[in-house]
Amino acid sequence: MDITMMIGGEAGQGVTTAGLVLSKVFARGGYYVFADQDYESRIRGGHNFFRVRISDRPVNAISEKLKLLIALNEETITLHVEELKRERLGGAIVDSDKARAVVGEVIDLAAPLEAVAKKAGGSEAMANSVAVGVALGVMDYSFPLLEQVLREQFPAGSKSADGNVQAARAGYDYARANLLGELDLKAPVIREGKKMFINGNDAIALGALAAGCKFMTSYPMTPSTSIMEFLAQKADEFGLAVIQAEDEISAMNMAIGAAYAGVRAMTATSGGGFCLMVEGLGLAGMTETPVVIVEGQRPGPSTGLPTRTEQGDLEFVLHAAHGEFPHLVLAPLTVEDAFYATVKAFNLAEKYQTPVVILNDHYLASSYNTVDKFDLSEVTADRGLLAAAAGREDGYRRHLITESGISPRAYPGTPGTVVVTTGDEHDEAGHITEDAAIRKRMVEKRLRKFEEARKDIAAPFTYGNDEADILLVGWGSTFGPMKEAVDSLNGGGLRARLLSLRDIYPFPREAFTGMFGMPRSAFVVEQNATAQLAHLIRAETGINIENRILRYDGRPITPQFIAEALKGSSQLSAISSQTAPPGQVGTES
Repeated sequence: MDITMMIGGEAGQGVTTAGLVLSKVFARGGYYVFADQDYESRIRGGHNFFRVRISDRPVNAISEKLKLLIALNEETITLHVEELKRERLGGAIVDSDKARAVVGEVIDLAAPLEAVAKKAGGSEAMANSVAVGVALGVMDYSFPLLEQVLREQFPAGSKSADGNVQAARAGYDYARANLLGELDLKAPVIREGKKMFINGNDAIALGALAAGCKFMTSYPMTPSTSIMEFLAQKADEFGLAVIQAEDEISAMNMAIGAAYAGVRAMTATSGGGFCLMVEGLGLAGMTETPVVIVEGQRPGPSTGLPTRTEQGDLEFVLHAAHGEFPHLVLAPLTVEDAFYATVKAFNLAEKYQTPVVILNDHYLASSYNTVDKFDLSEVTADRGLLAAAAGREDGYRRHLITESGISPRAYPGTPGTVVVTTGDEHDEAGHITEDAAIRKRMVEKRLRKFEEARKDIAAPFTYGNDEADILLVGWGSTFGPMKEAVDSLNGGGLRARLLSLRDIYPFPREAFTGMFGMPRSAFVVEQNATAQLAHLIRAETGINIENRILRYDGRPITPQFIAEALKGSSQLSAISSQTAPPGQVGTES
């Protein structure tokens, strides 16, 4: 079973709330759920939609195969009815009093949504709950699970909780009485239980808490704002200071100050905000201060598309700030991986006393996925090389030159120890110097840490046929769509595999080169216009991947997008004609 539903309407109609309720209801029934949201940068109006994919097997990507459309306004029908028509006998739930009937190749599941909401719940605003009830009634799903989720969604014992339950019940009963059997779309409860259902930003925030983060500061900027919001809600419980700064410059500098004082500190922003943080990034590099920065990518330049997704900041983040100093870059592959990557980021930052950037994107940040509880036994805190007890005869030297480039770290306030550093070039004791020989040794000392860090950089994740003719190469959130595309290709008689990078910088040269192999055709899959990962791979390894599957319209890459791109590839056509059974090319997902 694999079903994709969409609920659409204007901002203010409760599209996200209804989408989350639908998602949680199916997750409680034992389904694997992946959900994403598409919204405009406005508080009211515009067109928003929330897609929910449910499956009886794990899924890490959204699907374009729309089977059920819940339209809270007529614009949603106009914009998405063609997506329904791609699927045989898809259905559309519309307000029979507000929208025109859907005709042609679509099953019309009309119901008086607002009228039922006003009568049963006391407010037309509860039409979204009526619509959810109708959807579950049409699918003959469990209403008690819906009631359970609704009562958790709204304050316990409140009129809003009771009203929304009553509205949903009325919609459910209406569908059972009038629409049951119209659409062949039943999803029986597999097993009742609770899985975690979170998005990428929540996973990053939980990873920060698990890693022992004690200071978080940020200036709100989509898509990273919810990290700060999540941590602010947990601040008292975990002894965490969360500060909304006046701008990104202040946020970066406050995080550096907190980390210099000895606590694990982070900040979060988007590409535009990271631009302002770059000078502070250089300060952290020069003072060898560990700090974690989450950079949630969205389309640029300038304000760009503030609520859409892209992977356009890779080369910018790799080469941010002037001068040469080590900083590390990680890009989580999935919602679950975002948790563990964040823990790793804090450990790497302190071990190598350098900034670490978690390169997220809007799609992964705001997409929801069912995941098992995180394994806290895998969480350890590596505080790095700490200075021994005070009392050295030659005094403590914060920037002591060592073979690894890592100096013993002490915190200001350590009894008997004076910690000195500066943003100017300095000697081992941290005092400003312009001596040419010391400058050379300090540059080399800092850069040795970058080479040392290669030991902790994981190899790319690989999946699929080890003797593949077709290789898909990507990074970050393209993993889920690529994985599904590989399954489709292998299921269609071809041999396919993927390589997906999470630990990007330092680039895992030897591991990547060894795992690349000799595919007949390789494609880089990225959400940018210039194939930035392909440039990095060629620079680091000499491997030139000429075939590119690129998307840069602000919408996420899907398995179907990859399949369509491969269909037009002459390389795939040649491979298909030689390896696939007659009539099978294996590109449909």
